[in-house]
Amino acid sequence: MILVSVGPTAGALAAPPVVRELAAAGHEVQVLLEPGTDHFVGPGAFLPISEVVEGPSGAPEAVLFLPATAGTLARLARGLDHPAAEALEGGAPAFVVPDLDAATAKNPAVRSNLDTLREEGTKILLGEGGGMAGVDEVVAGVLGGLGGPMAGLRVLVTAGGTHEPLDSVRFIGNLSSGKMGLAVAREALRMGAAVTVVAANIARREPGVGWRDVRTVEELRDEVLREAGGADVLVMAAAVSDFTPAAPEREKIRRSSGVRSIELAPTPDVLRAVREQNPELFMVGFAATHGDPASDAREKLGKKGADVIVGNDISREGVGFGAEENEVYVVSGRGERFVPRATKTEVAREILGEVLALKDEER
Repeated sequence: MILVSVGPTAGALAAPPVVRELAAAGHEVQVLLEPGTDHFVGPGAFLPISEVVEGPSGAPEAVLFLPATAGTLARLARGLDHPAAEALEGGAPAFVVPDLDAATAKNPAVRSNLDTLREEGTKILLGEGGGMAGVDEVVAGVLGGLGGPMAGLRVLVTAGGTHEPLDSVRFIGNLSSGKMGLAVAREALRMGAAVTVVAANIARREPGVGWRDVRTVEELRDEVLREAGGADVLVMAAAVSDFTPAAPEREKIRRSSGVRSIELAPTPDVLRAVREQNPELFMVGFAATHGDPASDAREKLGKKGADVIVGNDISREGVGFGAEENEVYVVSGRGERFVPRATKTEVAREILGEVLALKDEER
């Protein structure tokens, strides 16, 4: 059970969606509303997903202070009375999400209290620029800090779609949004893994993970090869271009130059290169096809040296590039399993479940 202590600031409005995300990840959540919090959010905002309590019903596995005022920071750092203080006596890890204005954040006493909490092992969750962390950042910080079935594993995920330059402004690319790869990264983090994402042309960053921006297939290959040596699992969810212009123009091709043909050259085989350099690395590849994905996935499993291939039919409406849902075949040495249409988050859980099952067999 996770106890969420909600403080009396406008940041309390972030608490209900955080509670929903924690519950969706499989955790029981109890909510404690600190005095004055009902001016911002009431008990009804948390029902029926969680129970609003005056004190935890048992020993929590973690306590989250969201949001934490300057007063809350002082009480926690100085051992003063707080409604959730008793829950910390059993040694449960504490996560604190400060909600402070700029002047308060610079106050020496407040900074001293934050330093004291860090020294005591409290995880301080801050947003970009030092402001209050967003919902995704809080959820990633808490779930990533709790451990889980992937605790101790280092997971490298590629996401997005590569762009191969045609001239100085144009490129050959694909319609991949990166949603599937980011869903895998998010779920791996929630299962306790340390996650790094190699992101091909994705504007939105996934909170809580290491991030490497790339553009082309060669850049993606080089970054994956650099990172793979320190990884336990590679999930190649990025849509990688099969071809690149053989001789891209340095400047913009003008319409006045007339119609011209474009010679294409094959791009590097990233999976094969990674396997050759990292023979023991557990690898998950993707096979996006038009038509039956199972046969393509079976063929790719043998040719690429991967441990798992995920096949999906991108021609189907609602489960192709950019969609919120997917429908896949998960093919491995254990056989193949059909995952019917579901959210990409649910599909990511199925893929990672197969990874864990196969890694358990290795032990």
